[in-house]
Amino acid sequence: MAHQSDLIAEDIAAYLKAQEEKSMLRFITCGSVDDGKSTLIGRLLWDSKLVFEDQLAALEVDSKKVGTQGDEIDYALLLDGLQAEREQGITIDVAYRFFSTDKRKFIVADTPGHEQYTRNMVTGASTAEVAIILIDARKGVLIQTRRHSFLTSLVGIRKVVLAINKMDLVDYSEDRYHAIVEGYKTFAKDLGFEEIFCIPISALKGDNIIEESERTPWYQGPTLMHHLEHVEITNNALNKPLRMRVQWVNRPNLDFRGFSGTIASGVVHPGDAGVVPSSGQVSTVARIVTMDGDLSEAVAGQSVTITLEDEIDISRGDMLCCTEQRPSYADQFEAHVVWMHEEECLPGRSYLLKAGSATAPATVTALKHKINVNTLQREPGKTLELNEVGICNISLTKPISFDPYQENRNTGNFILIDRFTNATVGAGMIDFPLRRATNIHWQSIDINKQSRAELNDQAPMVLWFTGLSGAGKSTIANLVEKKLHSLGKRTYLLDGDNVRHGLNRDLGFTDVDRVENIRRIAETAKLFVDAGMIVLTSFISPFKSERNLARELLEEGEFVEIFVNTPLEICEQRDPKGLYKKARAGELPNFTGIDSDYEPPENPEIMVEAGTKSAEEISEEIVAKIL
Repeated sequence: MAHQSDLIAEDIAAYLKAQEEKSMLRFITCGSVDDGKSTLIGRLLWDSKLVFEDQLAALEVDSKKVGTQGDEIDYALLLDGLQAEREQGITIDVAYRFFSTDKRKFIVADTPGHEQYTRNMVTGASTAEVAIILIDARKGVLIQTRRHSFLTSLVGIRKVVLAINKMDLVDYSEDRYHAIVEGYKTFAKDLGFEEIFCIPISALKGDNIIEESERTPWYQGPTLMHHLEHVEITNNALNKPLRMRVQWVNRPNLDFRGFSGTIASGVVHPGDAGVVPSSGQVSTVARIVTMDGDLSEAVAGQSVTITLEDEIDISRGDMLCCTEQRPSYADQFEAHVVWMHEEECLPGRSYLLKAGSATAPATVTALKHKINVNTLQREPGKTLELNEVGICNISLTKPISFDPYQENRNTGNFILIDRFTNATVGAGMIDFPLRRATNIHWQSIDINKQSRAELNDQAPMVLWFTGLSGAGKSTIANLVEKKLHSLGKRTYLLDGDNVRHGLNRDLGFTDVDRVENIRRIAETAKLFVDAGMIVLTSFISPFKSERNLARELLEEGEFVEIFVNTPLEICEQRDPKGLYKKARAGELPNFTGIDSDYEPPENPEIMVEAGTKSAEEISEEIVAKIL
């Protein structure tokens, strides 16, 4: 609800104009569980007279039904709307509220305090300019206070309000207040905050929220609302070099070709020179087009269509930049990654990386270390679990344009997406491009795959055998190779056990190592195909993601997935290596089919029933289908 004003009744146009010209502040509340975040925002809305009458009536009823303050109003219920939040008295999801005062407009994000909802807190903080970090005066600085302070710093918030809440429960003790402030500043000295404004409050009682409290005569600073109305927020994006990711190539007719998008940073005018890093082509801005007519200037935050003087190649995801200070353009970089999914991050697995309108398949090639967000210490690790933060090297299948996140929040962020479920699994902040990404170039060679295939008189391909241990993959693959060899075909068989004696001898059988095992095999198989050969691979390869990665490395028709579909009970009966027996006895952890999942192919090129046919019959069927 907007601030009450007589202009609403007297001159609605003047009122709307005044609202439009007010500055906007986005801020979040964060901190540990039960520090009073939702209550504080509810109190701000209540004391500012920004609650509708029907909201007030509903709040009074809900306070008696599910409130935590006895017969008094429970202000937190203005924010906690989910049934689970009201039942447990906690915040789970991010709640956004808009309100305004005479001085400024606000969008506030109430973020959860529980550790398991850290991803929600990061989401709310990603667009905020100020963070209110609440601390319970009785408890002081807690682990989750440290966690949220680190994440606040990580996402680029540089102005912090340290609100020491529940002062009424410590008799408004000045000594307690100063002890907490000093302790927090000691912890936060290395987090890079530009300003830490400290204030003693009671969200429940209203002390120092809107009006100065008589119960804290020793505090001489402004109230919380006064500080939020006057805290200086400069639009740093205006002072940065021009960046605009193209969201749409606007081509309504033969006479118009424009590039639509939101300006991420900087200012642009007709006549300015612009460059597209993906091609290096330079042109001049001809027009800045909007629905309301052409503009003489466009600034960060505006959505516009830009036309150029020259016909240069620009596609969705490309970035239009100024010519003097260009962004990085690379396919590898280091980044901070916050993992946001229950299924762990597996280095080597292929994800989709989305940075603005640019999208590319991406792989976490290395987890350099994890960051303990409670102690800020670096820790070793092979994977990232839900809510963990790590420093990762990321490789893309194609270069994209970006700036380091600390230089430009709008062009240095990205998300990682699961390629099968389309779930957002991670959020990242780019640190810098990797040097090897800029000084390694593809060497041109004269003899290509087609020439080698013609010399071999065969179509190169990968026959990718997958199935449970004991399904018969190796036996069938061996027979297929013998038949192809007898027909004069040039082949090579990569068997799972054999490869682990050399190329992959350093890998174990955890999910992380299994992913890396298949990634290496896929790259090796690609080299054999480039040599014009038929390569057979016999691996369990339990995960769809990695089999799909291998498929995408090859051209259409070069990857033949062969699912050796043998029921688990038959595989256990065979058990040629005694592995199932050991797995059932608990002596062989992470064994596929027992305590590690196997994801069967959904649409393999060939599926064979190895439980009902002989290996000889199956091999003949396969050879007949591929030749």
